[in-house]
Amino acid sequence: MKFRFLKYFFLSFIFGVLIYSCAKLNSQTANNTIPIETFKIFSKKELKDKIRGGWAGQTIGVTFGGPTEFRFKGTMIQDYQKIIWHDHYIKETFEADPGLYDDVYLDLTFVNILEKVGLNAPIDSFAIEFANEDYKLWHANQAARYNILNGIMPPASGHWMNNPHADDIDFQIEADFAGMMAPGMTNTASKYCDEIGHIMNYGDGWYGGVFVSAMYTLAYVNDDLDYVIAEALSTIPKESLFYKTIADVIQWHKQYPDDWKQTWFEIEKKHTSEKGCPEGVFNSFNIDARLNAAYVVVGLLYGEKDFFKTMDIATRCGQDSDCNPATAAGILGVMFGYDAIPDYWKPALEEVEDINFPYMDITLNDVYALTYKHSLQLIEQNGGEIDGETIKIKIQKPETVRFEESFTGLYPSEERYLREHYTTEDINIDFTGNGIVVLGNVNSICSVPSSDYVALLDVYIDGEKVEQVKMPYDYIVRKYDIFHKYLLDNKDHHVGIKWVNKNADFSIYMKSIVIYADTPSI
Repeated sequence: MKFRFLKYFFLSFIFGVLIYSCAKLNSQTANNTIPIETFKIFSKKELKDKIRGGWAGQTIGVTFGGPTEFRFKGTMIQDYQKIIWHDHYIKETFEADPGLYDDVYLDLTFVNILEKVGLNAPIDSFAIEFANEDYKLWHANQAARYNILNGIMPPASGHWMNNPHADDIDFQIEADFAGMMAPGMTNTASKYCDEIGHIMNYGDGWYGGVFVSAMYTLAYVNDDLDYVIAEALSTIPKESLFYKTIADVIQWHKQYPDDWKQTWFEIEKKHTSEKGCPEGVFNSFNIDARLNAAYVVVGLLYGEKDFFKTMDIATRCGQDSDCNPATAAGILGVMFGYDAIPDYWKPALEEVEDINFPYMDITLNDVYALTYKHSLQLIEQNGGEIDGETIKIKIQKPETVRFEESFTGLYPSEERYLREHYTTEDINIDFTGNGIVVLGNVNSICSVPSSDYVALLDVYIDGEKVEQVKMPYDYIVRKYDIFHKYLLDNKDHHVGIKWVNKNADFSIYMKSIVIYADTPSI
C-alpha cells in the first residue's frame, strides 16, 4: 500500500513537471522569445572572420552609398537610379573624398586609444585625441570638438544645452567599435557607449550608438535578425522617442512584409519631425539618429540577409544614405563573417586593406587585429574562457540603459533665413521665445586658403553680456553655429553680437536664425 502510494505520488509529480514545462515553452513561443544561451563557443578563426566581416561591411557600405549622401531628403532613391561599383572604387574614394569616411575614422580613433591607453582608458583620453585630430567633422562631432578645445569636457560636451546637435547621428555611426569588440557582451558594449557616446551626443543621439552596438554584439551569437533587432532595442528605454520609432518600424514590417516603400512612407508620416539640429528643423534635411536608425532597420528587415539588397534598401531610404548602409552591412558582416560576403565586393576592399585609412596611421588589417585582441581581453574579463583555438563567450542578457531626453521644453516656432555678411556693423536680433540658435561662420573676403584668425564675438542678451564666442576661420576647429541659448524666459528678447577684433580680410556670415517657444506653435 505504501509502495503504491509513493508510486502514484512520483508519477503525479513527473506529470506536473511536464505540464509546467510545456506551459512555459508555449508561453515563450507565444511571446516570440528565444532563450539566450549562457555560453557561445567560437574558434579563433571564426571570431577573426566575423571581425573582418564587420569592418569590411562598414567600409563597403559607406563607399557604396557615398555619392547619394543627403542628396535625397524626404524622398527615396528611385529604382531606376543606378548606384555604381567597381573593383577600384574604395581606393578611388579614399583619395578623392577622404571625409566621406568619418563614420569609420572616428571608430578607428577610439580603437587606437584603447590600444595605446588600455581598455580602461579614461574618457578624457578619448575626448582629447578626438578633438585634436586633423580630420574633418560635422554636426555633433564638430560641436563637441569645439567644446572640448574650449574647456567643456564630456559629458557636458555632448549635452544638448551645450550642443545643438545632441540628437544627431554622430555617435550612432561611430559605435561599431564597441559592439565589434564585445561579442555577445551587450552590457559591456553599452558601458563604453555611455562614456564615449556622451563626448558628442545625448538622449536619442546617444541611444543610436547603444542600439547599433547592441546589434553588433548580438549578431555574433544569433543569426535571427528579428531577434537581434528586438533584443538590441530592449537596451533603450521604452518612453524614449528612439524606442518608439524603431518599435513602429518593426510593427510596420509585420504589417507590410513585402513592401519596404510602404514602411518608409509610414516612417515619413510619423517620425520625421525634427527639433534639435538647427539645419533640419525647418528643412527636409534630417540627420537625427532615430530617423536614420529606422532606415538601417528597414534595410536589415527587408534585405532578408542579402548583402546587396540590405545595403541597397538602406541607401534608397535617403538622408544619411552612406552611413546607414554602412551600419547595416557591418552588422551582416559580423553575423555571417567575411567569407560569406559575396566575392563581387571583395576586390575593392582587399585593395585598400594594407593602405593607411584616411586621416589615420593604421590600416584596416591593423584594425582587424586590434579588435580581435581587444575582444579576447574583454571575453576573459567577463567570464569567458580561451583554450587553445577555442573561445568560450559568456553571453550577457541585454539591460536597459537610463532614460535621457534632449531639448525638453523647446518647440520650434520660427526660422529667419538671412544669408547676410557683416563686416563693420554689429548684429542685432529681436525675437519672442525661450530659445535661439544663430547659424553662420567666419568667411574670408579675399579667399584666404588658410589662416589662424579667430573672430571674437561678445554676445549680449537683453543688454547683459552672456558669452564671448570664439569663431576660428580654420575649418577643422571651427565653431559649428555662431551662438545658441536655450530655456530662456518665454518673452521678447534682444540679442546683440559685437565683433570685437574686426579684420578687413574677413566677414561674419549669418546664414539663418532658429527660434523656439515653450509651447507648440500649432
